[in-house]
Amino acid sequence: MWAGFGIFVLLMLAVDMFALGRKGAHKVSSKEALTWSLIWFALALLFGAILWAWLNQTAGRTLADAKTMEYLTGYLLEKTLAMDNIFVFVMLFSYFAVPIEFQKRVLVYGVLGAIILRALMILLGAWLIAQFHWVLYLFGAFLLITGIKMFIFADKEPNLEQNPILTWLRRHMRITNDYHGDKFWIVEKGVRWFTPMFLVLILVEVSDVIFAMDSIPAIFAITSDPFIVFTSNIFAILGLRALYFLLADMAERFHLLKYGLAVVLMFVGAKMLIVEWIKIPVAVSLGVVISVLGISILVSLKSSQKKLSR
Repeated sequence: MWAGFGIFVLLMLAVDMFALGRKGAHKVSSKEALTWSLIWFALALLFGAILWAWLNQTAGRTLADAKTMEYLTGYLLEKTLAMDNIFVFVMLFSYFAVPIEFQKRVLVYGVLGAIILRALMILLGAWLIAQFHWVLYLFGAFLLITGIKMFIFADKEPNLEQNPILTWLRRHMRITNDYHGDKFWIVEKGVRWFTPMFLVLILVEVSDVIFAMDSIPAIFAITSDPFIVFTSNIFAILGLRALYFLLADMAERFHLLKYGLAVVLMFVGAKMLIVEWIKIPVAVSLGVVISVLGISILVSLKSSQKKLSR
């Protein structure tokens, strides 16, 4: 199963990069982004159906139902948390004034980096939990504290001018003032100069690390099965680029979604901390994630409509 899914991911990445990259640097239209978002969502559901059918045939109906529910809940949870990545991408591209036709190349590497990083962290997390069960409580406390901090500082915009990584890069590297297409560096008179695109790429990859610190412990609150953790994570990440181009222009309209994400993290963290005394069913977790996400989106849209009507 691992080998088969790995081959599938490589094939879909090749198709995605070829299909969205065939035009070179260009603005990804809303129609194109919507089409690919629906394709990735359909593939995720199709995989869930195939997983259920295979387990039902080989291991019985009970296990098939349980594992498929874990997969769907994990996928929705990771997809929800991935939306926070989109807010950060919007902020980075806006701060560096990255032309929209050049943004997709950075996102390609961002997705690839996220897949590799999460695969490593999932394997590490699974090993730690198998060897030291108490690690689950550390994960739970971390998620609970992260959720509380996110809720309190949801409206606070990070100051990139004071970002230590960005400051270090600017001090130790030759950075051009202007973009040179979607290139990350150029060579002039035998000297390598990095473009602002390279700075954006570094910060996108750093954001992958930060968000993986939240998402990986969160999925282990749903299941400790490494295969379910990995597949649900990867399907959530594969559609991230298309989802960005679909939602980037509407980020302001979902301004309350961060509060919903914070509540989800607090719920998941609390679930992990009380697991020895109260075991919350996976179906209940799925219902909570859907409800919190739906309410935060609806309230955001209604709030945005009221502001526009004034």
